[in-house]
Amino acid sequence: MRPISEFPAAVAARISTVFTDIDDTLTTDGQLPAVAYAALEQLQEAGVHVAAITGRPSGWCDMIARLWPVSGVVGENGAFYFSYDKDTYKMRRVYFADAATRRANELKLDRIRRRVLAEVPGCAISADQPYREADLAIDFCEDVVALDKDAVADIKAIFEQEGAVAKVSSIHVNGWFGDYDKLSMSRRFTSDVLGFDLDTEKSRVVFCGDSPNDAPMFGFFPNSCGVANVLDFANELEAEPTWITAKKGGEGFVQIAQVLLAAREGFKFGTSNFGGEK
Repeated sequence: MRPISEFPAAVAARISTVFTDIDDTLTTDGQLPAVAYAALEQLQEAGVHVAAITGRPSGWCDMIARLWPVSGVVGENGAFYFSYDKDTYKMRRVYFADAATRRANELKLDRIRRRVLAEVPGCAISADQPYREADLAIDFCEDVVALDKDAVADIKAIFEQEGAVAKVSSIHVNGWFGDYDKLSMSRRFTSDVLGFDLDTEKSRVVFCGDSPNDAPMFGFFPNSCGVANVLDFANELEAEPTWITAKKGGEGFVQIAQVLLAAREGFKFGTSNFGGEK
């Protein structure tokens, strides 16, 4: 991992798209800082495509796709993407699995839910679970007293024993049935909505993340970026980001945006954004 301050200006000038995780990448201590939201807005205004790539649920993703300055959202770790067309007032919703399959998977996930709650003391079903369509999220530190790494590993193991895919984020263990992840649905979103092939254009895309479930994205994108708190998982990452910020969470995302925007000819930072930096 190299400091984001060393990111080459010539490479930054060619970046066309920013994909970013939300929790602990855009947020800091569970809150979205104004500077991070302003960074999203200024990236879009500068002609950079921006999309959120998150484990958060469909209910949240619908709101984000409508209201945030983004081209779309890949949600529930790749179960779908949502993209809102502001000209036609239409939301495009594309899912990995059809509705019948998602309902069948709910029954299998319910068995896992009962096992996890019975076998791992202190965990809880994520508070955002009612808004999910495809996965089960187990909270190990967002709204519960933080569990140790052994307990988190036990949760992940239960998912896998039941034949589910399981990924650990900075706050949840997410599990689902289906051969998809953040990267596979990002490919589909990019082709359908942004109009380019992700495999051939990946050098012009920056992915920003912070935790083990971002590893497939870190490994795929040559210019992947981690915010500083990714170091909390340094020994658990299957692939590391190429670049790392000095600051954590949303403030770290701002550092990435500053590098990309500064390299764009004719761009000037707004006086009310990024703490007034020019």
